[in-house]
Amino acid sequence: MAEELRVRLNDHPVSKIFPVKPKSTAKPFSESETPDSRYWSSFKPQSIPDFTPPISAFAFSPIHPHSFAVAHSATVSIFKSQTLSSSRRFSCPDVVSSVCFRSDGALLAAADISGLVHVFDIRERMALRRLSSHKAPVRFVKYPFLDKLHLVSGGDDAVVNYWDVAGQTVISNFLGHKDYVRCGDCSPVDDSVFITGSYDHTVKVWDARVDNSKWIAEINHGSPVEDVVYLPSGGMIATAGLNSVKVWDLIGGGKMVCSMESHNKTVTSLCVGRMGGDQGGENRIVSVSLDGYMKVFDYGRAKVTYSMSFPAALTSVGLSPDCSTRVIGGANGKVFAGKKKVKDAGEGEKKSLSLWSVKSDESRRRALRPTNFRYFQRGQGEKPSEGDSLVKEKKGVKLTRHDKLLKKFRHKEALVSVLEEKKPANVVAVMEELVARRKLIKCVMNMEEGELGLLLSFLQRYCTVQRYSGLLMGLTKKVLETRAEDIKGKEEFKGLLRNLKREVNQEIKIQQSLLEIQGVIAPMLRIAGRR
Repeated sequence: MAEELRVRLNDHPVSKIFPVKPKSTAKPFSESETPDSRYWSSFKPQSIPDFTPPISAFAFSPIHPHSFAVAHSATVSIFKSQTLSSSRRFSCPDVVSSVCFRSDGALLAAADISGLVHVFDIRERMALRRLSSHKAPVRFVKYPFLDKLHLVSGGDDAVVNYWDVAGQTVISNFLGHKDYVRCGDCSPVDDSVFITGSYDHTVKVWDARVDNSKWIAEINHGSPVEDVVYLPSGGMIATAGLNSVKVWDLIGGGKMVCSMESHNKTVTSLCVGRMGGDQGGENRIVSVSLDGYMKVFDYGRAKVTYSMSFPAALTSVGLSPDCSTRVIGGANGKVFAGKKKVKDAGEGEKKSLSLWSVKSDESRRRALRPTNFRYFQRGQGEKPSEGDSLVKEKKGVKLTRHDKLLKKFRHKEALVSVLEEKKPANVVAVMEELVARRKLIKCVMNMEEGELGLLLSFLQRYCTVQRYSGLLMGLTKKVLETRAEDIKGKEEFKGLLRNLKREVNQEIKIQQSLLEIQGVIAPMLRIAGRR
């Protein structure tokens, strides 16, 4: 048979061949390609050897080329941000919890859980000072923004110390927190003002010039505070606790500006980065969490603009001042680093000169033409300005399964489908539609045993409900009359019939009681109406 078919096909030779070109599919337009996503995804991942977990903190030097310190276990390692290679290493007696560079990048302060604060000389590779006053693990240490003589530290003893580094003495003890002090930051506009966050759910603002060691402002985050940072303006701060990041306006009296709760687990660390480096661009809050996600938060629009996942729980994050290097520490001892190319000044001048030149071949090559599929989708991601009118497309109504079956006049299947959903309002609506089409009794007659069981179960449960009883009581009587023979001979229907009988008898008793009450009240209402 197959050979005969092959012979018949070969008897008709092909007269002409038309070449078919494959359709050119353009890259689909995606609204996710925002400036934020393009910028933050442009950091190229770099490899750094694994450290002894955990990675507790990062700190970048404010001086170019912005080397950074990694606090891991009882060691602080200094890395070059250009090559990501280790240059120096300092050891501490116990696990290091926080590190910070001085404003000139010459000294490095490190706090450990033994209650000590160490000050190291970066160039000479030696320990200069060992500050001991805390009676519990020290959780954060910070140099003021431009002050080179003092330090701020806080720990699990709920005490915040303001140090004179040269004299190794405590100038002021700030008491006010009722639980562990876990984080803090110094104001970028005033070296005497700093903030601390504690597990007592509060963030307190301190001023070193106040003699009575009393905080000048207090904010309640609503949960244990894991990290707190100043925003570049100096009048706003960001706090992290549980799975939320909140922005507060200190100048406005500590009012909450916005809140971000897109993390699924505890947010462990915050930092502030600027899109486009230190020359221009908008500021963003970068947060990491134990759920393995890094989130970029635009607090001007109160919106998460970028998200990235990592294969480990994240404990710390850091960005260099020129935003060319991004480092994220994991609980497994890995450092996820990212490098971004920094443009030279010469490249910027060439780019500015090209604005006045004639269109280059590259710009002509990128120009969209009507033959390109993306030509018809251009501008769909643009946001309307104040004078524009936004026309929204009408979304089609999504039909449910029983509605689709009713449109195809498959009445019994529609009734069975809505009975399986177990939504009484939808079931009654479909039954009323079948009554209007005069198909309800026919559907009941054609039901199989399993489908009939679904119907009886629904009638037993809802036939006495006031909203549906007008239709369901009559339908129940009709079902028992038409399918009496099928119902009597089945054991599985006996329990349903017993429950149905009990529900109906109970409803009859209730109606009789109501009629008796009505008979008592009616004469009294007539007498009251005559008066």
